Amino acid sequence: MTIRVGLSTASVYPDNAATAFATAARLGYTAMEVMVWTDPVTQEAGALRALSELHGIPVVSVHAPTLLLTQRIWGADPWGKIDRSIELALEVGADTVVLHPPFRWQREYAAEFVEGVADRERASGLRLAVENMFPWLTARRQMLAYLPHWNPVDQPYRHVTLDLSHAATAGVDGLQMARALGPRLAHLHLTDGLETFRDDHLVPGHGTQPCSEVLQLLADTGYTGHVIVEVGTRKLTPDEREIDLIEALTFAELHLMPSRGAGRI
Repeated sequence: MTIRVGLSTASVYPDNAATAFATAARLGYTAMEVMVWTDPVTQEAGALRALSELHGIPVVSVHAPTLLLTQRIWGADPWGKIDRSIELALEVGADTVVLHPPFRWQREYAAEFVEGVADRERASGLRLAVENMFPWLTARRQMLAYLPHWNPVDQPYRHVTLDLSHAATAGVDGLQMARALGPRLAHLHLTDGLETFRDDHLVPGHGTQPCSEVLQLLADTGYTGHVIVEVGTRKLTPDEREIDLIEALTFAELHLMPSRGAGRI
């Protein structure tokens, strides 16, 4: 089975979803992840379907507005945000919703998060893939910013998103995390990072994460999820951005070739 390599609309931020679809089509990406953002098109199923049909690229995943910077999108109720993301995914034909774990100050939401995610997976038939995050650093110590935890490996989620930039920021090895997750690894944010407090979202191969080895593991183990390029290009010119996105796609295609004697996770 060929693993799709998709582009996150976040990879063209601050440009809009229309630019993301056009860029993906031009560069040869075969899928899209829509980050629900202030861009109204990312919140409207009809507009997203029109872009998908225009460019011949399916939307395979929706990233719920559970980031710190998207707290005002779709109201203040966190479950409301998740439910609207599920509705959007169903309407555009995506099979995966990516979501972050609750912030530590969302204690009521956090207390029911694991069960609530499982209930919504059963009801919708979608994969609700909880993303790995990282501890926040202050001048003196690490702060637990997420509940139940920033690391999903020991949490009972059925499906998980592995973000390699977040792994770098957390100071963990993405390959070890992928192996520990096994078949629960349902979605990959292909990016890279450095072991600093910044969430760098570098082009794969430009940081310290074993990006090529993670892709090889997926290729060798019957992975049925999606690989989504999510890199930061905010400070780049349009030409520089396209160079980075071409490099990321080429990197993914190069390392998603199964090796001999491949097994399963």
